[in-house]
Amino acid sequence: MKYLVTGGAGYVGSVVAAHLLEAGHTVTVLDDLSTGFRAGVPQGADFVEGRVQDAARHLDPSYDGVLHFAACSQVGESVADPEKYWRNNLGGSIELLAAMREHGVRRLVFSSTAATYGEPAGSPITEDDPTAPTSPYGATKLAVDHMITGECRAHGLAAASLRYFNVAGAYAAPDGHVYGERHDPESHLIPLVLQVAQGRREHINVFGDDYPTPDGTCIRDYIHVADLADAHLLALSKAAPGEHLVCNLGNGNGFSVREVIETVRKVTGHPVPEVVADRRGGDPAVLVASAERARRLLGWQPSRADLAGIVQDAWDFTRHAAGTD
Repeated sequence: MKYLVTGGAGYVGSVVAAHLLEAGHTVTVLDDLSTGFRAGVPQGADFVEGRVQDAARHLDPSYDGVLHFAACSQVGESVADPEKYWRNNLGGSIELLAAMREHGVRRLVFSSTAATYGEPAGSPITEDDPTAPTSPYGATKLAVDHMITGECRAHGLAAASLRYFNVAGAYAAPDGHVYGERHDPESHLIPLVLQVAQGRREHINVFGDDYPTPDGTCIRDYIHVADLADAHLLALSKAAPGEHLVCNLGNGNGFSVREVIETVRKVTGHPVPEVVADRRGGDPAVLVASAERARRLLGWQPSRADLAGIVQDAWDFTRHAAGTD
C-alpha cells in the first residue's frame, strides 16, 4: 500500500512511518519541520517539506490512505495563542480532507488525543464518557473528530481516531536508526526527569503531593511509542467505508509522578532532586484510559507496558542523541 504521513518528521509520526516501511508499504512524509526534524524521517520514505494545508499538491489517486499527525500540541501554548491552534489543527485538517476527497483517497487514521475528555469524572476513561476539553488544543482535536464523522457519513470515508495521553519511550528500528522524543521546549514528564538525570536541569518540579492517590501525586497512563505505532497500523484496515471508529489507547494502569521519578533514578543510576510546587490548575488526580474497545475492534494489545522498560528506552535515546552512549 501507499500512504501519506502528515507530521511524519515528529516523534510519533516518524515511528509510525518507520513501522509502515518495515511492513513493506510505500511512504511519503509531509512535514513543515516547524516542530519535527528532517533527521527523523525514516530512510526509504519520500519527504516533502510543506504544510498540511498544501496536501492537495502532494496527494494523488495512487495513495491508499493518510495517517494524520500534523498538529500543534502544547496545551499551555494553545491557551495563550488559541488562534494558532484553530488555524493549524482545524484549518489544516479541513484542507487535508478536501484534498483526500478531491483525489479519491478514502482511508484515514487520525492522531487524536484524550485531552478531548477534559477533566473526566471517573477512571478509566471510556469512549462513551462526555467530551469537554479544557484547552483550545483539546477543543481543536475534538472539532476534527466531529468533522471526520461528517466526512464519513456524507462521502464514504473510512476513518479511525485514536485518543491517547502520554506517549513515551523510543524505538530502535532494524536498520539501526533510533527514534525518540526531542521536543523544544519539552513539557512531558519522562524526558524532563531524564534531563535532570543528565545534569541539564537542577531538579524536577512535582506539582502537588496532596492528591487522593497512594503517594499524593498525580497518576497518568503512559504508552510506549512503538505500541502506539502498532495501533495505527492495525487501525488502517478496520474501519469500513462510511464508518468512523474512535478508540482510546493506553496501558490501563497508570503510574504516579513519584513512581516515574523513582524509576528514572533506578534506570539511570543518577540522583534526581525533586521540589514540591503548588498544584497546577486543571490537573486531575488520575487520568487512565480504558483501551478495551481498541483491544476488541483493532485486535491491539500493548506489549511494552512496563514503566522501567519505557524509561530505559527513553534514556537510551537521550544518551544516543547527546552522543554519550
